Amino acid sequence: MTYNQPELRTVDVTRYVTPLREGGSLPAIVEADDTFMYVLKFRGAGQGVKALIAELIGGEVARLLGFKVPEIVFMTLDEAFGRTEPDEEIQDLLRASEGLNLALHYLSGAITFDALVTKVDSELASRIVWLDCFLNNVDRTARNTNMLMWHKELWLIDHGAALYFHHSWHNWVEQAKKPFAQVKDHVLLPRAEALSETDEAFKAILSPEKLKAIVALIPDHWLLVDAPFETPEEHRQAYLDFLTTRLSHSEVFVNAAQDARKALI
Repeated sequence: MTYNQPELRTVDVTRYVTPLREGGSLPAIVEADDTFMYVLKFRGAGQGVKALIAELIGGEVARLLGFKVPEIVFMTLDEAFGRTEPDEEIQDLLRASEGLNLALHYLSGAITFDALVTKVDSELASRIVWLDCFLNNVDRTARNTNMLMWHKELWLIDHGAALYFHHSWHNWVEQAKKPFAQVKDHVLLPRAEALSETDEAFKAILSPEKLKAIVALIPDHWLLVDAPFETPEEHRQAYLDFLTTRLSHSEVFVNAAQDARKALI
């Protein structure tokens, strides 16, 4: 059966509402021309387009696996916003981010997930831990869970710190086969009792065809920024090769996560 490639809508920023200063890269709440509110991630911030690529791949892989993730859209930022912003730091960020950026639908009224308040069952905890091991997502700790409770359901946000290998692409093939050492700090690791069952289920979902469809969403011009590859096609193929290699060696990070959990309990 042919897998239909997912599509991301493109919207334009119509109103800059407020910066989210708790984020290191100063994401912002904005309104778009579809009248919805979004959390805008700027390509001119911190880690640049690499963080946006990680956000895109991580979020769409999570969605494919059945997690609740806010809609991800491409968002165009006009140069006019940089001219009218009075805050110099934000002004510089806006000017550096003119053109195509990435945004997530704003979940108005959502509250930050607190593991001491909300108990997560072992199946869901195992699924989230597996996802973050697969994506090398270092940012799901008790200090910063990057999960929200919205309408009594758990939502995953902010995967920009995932796939950290791509900031250098050094020994990336070997990196794909390694355990995820930072799993020991994962906020849900103590509850992740079903990692083996999760591994079997998720490997059946994440076919190379489906992963290729997600990687195909990355805009070509993002793949030309600070790229160690000659063409966007080669760069995109490297992302796919990393993901498929990591998936085929998933027992490595699953076993490491199980060992880390045993050390905790």
